[in-house]
Amino acid sequence: MRLTKEEEGMLAGEGGFAAQKSMQILVALGEIYGAERMVEVSSVQVSGVSYKNLGDAGIEFLNELARDGRARVKTTLNPAGMSLTDWESQGIKSDFAEKQFKVIDAYRRLGVEVSCTCTPYLAGNEPRFSQHIAWSESSAVVYANSVLGARTNREGGPSALAASLTGRTPLYGYHLDENRRPTLKVEVKVQPMSPEDFSAMGYFIGRAVKDGVPYFAGIRSAGLEELKTLSAALASSGGVAMFHMEGITPESRAGPGGAEALRFTSQDLSETTAMLNDVGSPDFVSVGCPHCSLAEVKTIVGLLRGRKATKEFWVCCSREVKRQSDEAGYSRRTRFVSGPLRRPGHEEDLQGGS
Repeated sequence: MRLTKEEEGMLAGEGGFAAQKSMQILVALGEIYGAERMVEVSSVQVSGVSYKNLGDAGIEFLNELARDGRARVKTTLNPAGMSLTDWESQGIKSDFAEKQFKVIDAYRRLGVEVSCTCTPYLAGNEPRFSQHIAWSESSAVVYANSVLGARTNREGGPSALAASLTGRTPLYGYHLDENRRPTLKVEVKVQPMSPEDFSAMGYFIGRAVKDGVPYFAGIRSAGLEELKTLSAALASSGGVAMFHMEGITPESRAGPGGAEALRFTSQDLSETTAMLNDVGSPDFVSVGCPHCSLAEVKTIVGLLRGRKATKEFWVCCSREVKRQSDEAGYSRRTRFVSGPLRRPGHEEDLQGGS
């Protein structure tokens, strides 16, 4: 790879341990994928936050980086392995909570915003069109590439954090024009009318396109909630990192090119919906994966008005959307619970969490 003088300095250790280790990770990644050089990034979304995934070795690694490492660009954090405010009500044991807060503390010392959300674009991390970024939350990656027109690969937690600590990422994959072109044209023969319809369509197409780039033709309208849900479904059933939607997403103007065509029909929609809903009577209900928007919280409040949930019912959102819900009065109507971050043994407001 061709490195700039600054990048060579970081690789040689001139910027400290964290920058050197991060550059080693990025150079190795770039060499694996044949990147010719690095590119500067404007923002980062880091996954790998739950103590259950990281373990003690992960905490040790983060603490080593935090000795001299600091985020060079705006960097937000994925959800943790528990609520940072109401972990006791979730049945989380204090020893796990203590370890989880050590993870959060390490990220905070690294200069990472403790947003703890899988929808960073709803919590102040919204890159502009054509900006290079390094995001590691699968549904957010799809949304950023497709709806915002930013450029990111599906990063892992370590590579995203390395990009944050250096301000760089290797130039390959979805950072390049040729890899953002459609590989499958989806002729939509039935209009999806709700986020649930978009979710079923995304699940169906994700299985068909695998890690390709679908181009949806024939959809008359789609808002934030529909596009967010579609992004999540495509990333769940396939390895999709980007889609185009005719007349709606910013890079759809170039058209589908010569991509192979596939029809999505009313039968496909009804059969996929039935398959995804074949769960019987639930014992527990949780919505907000990806995290709910304010509009979705408003919809839920409207559906609950005058009714009482008969099962335990969680609504997951970022703390920013929770704050907006408080201001709008939605929380009072539904007994949504949230408060200051509560460590085992004492209370402390750390201005973050989910």
